[in-house]
Amino acid sequence: MSAPEGFLEEPFRSLWAGSDPFVAVESLQGKIFRELEGRRTLRTEVAGKGYFVKIHRGVGWAEIAKNLLTLRLPVLGAENEWRAIRRLGELGVDTMRAVAFGQRGENPARQRSFLITEELAPTISLEDFCRDWAKTPPPVRLKRALIRRVAEMARKLHSGGVNHRDFYLCHFLLHLDPTPTAARLRLSLIDLHRAQVRARTPARWRDKDLAALHFSALGIGLTQRDLLRFLAVYFTRPLRSILRDEAPLLARLARAVPRLQERYVRKFANRDAR
Repeated sequence: MSAPEGFLEEPFRSLWAGSDPFVAVESLQGKIFRELEGRRTLRTEVAGKGYFVKIHRGVGWAEIAKNLLTLRLPVLGAENEWRAIRRLGELGVDTMRAVAFGQRGENPARQRSFLITEELAPTISLEDFCRDWAKTPPPVRLKRALIRRVAEMARKLHSGGVNHRDFYLCHFLLHLDPTPTAARLRLSLIDLHRAQVRARTPARWRDKDLAALHFSALGIGLTQRDLLRFLAVYFTRPLRSILRDEAPLLARLARAVPRLQERYVRKFANRDAR
């Protein structure tokens, strides 16, 4: 077994002083959000502050083989999300703040790892915040500011070599303190477990992210002008050239909706509220 890799910040540096962090993290108690054979996600509190804990105990050779047979690289543990968090920080995209990370083991099927991030609170997902927009439209300036911010985050993400792979509105958290306004708002991107980090984002993975985002925004009452506004910010080009040069992409976004509907229902219909 290789030597443990990782870091600890307060309060876990003091809390686990002299302890094996891989044993200590398993003893954390709190609300369980996901419990699988090889992975656990929970929310815990330390000194009155909330943290999200993700523990990976190895995916097994069967899962690795299944991914490789479908030409996908398997996500082996917490390192993937840890790397994505660091990269988003470099790109200036608000996301979670990691306070503890650990990884050890050379066998990819049995590699153990964990990641602890500070809870982002008080926040609301954009999925929930925008849910009633179709019936009760928000202030126009706030809606446009949110569209611009999401487009800017998507552009920074993809131009910086990162694709999310679950790029839905539910993974954008709107901070509620202070109360968001058009002139003062903050969004954080979460759930980077499957994110991919490269020197350059391949067009097909960029398009998959944009299709997922487009799909998740279909029911919130956005107008054609709103969609064009997003494209203008994302591509930073005149709309005429965007509509001409990106016509194949726009056609693919429309064709992807049925497939994404099936995937979204399968993956999120029974998920716990975060």
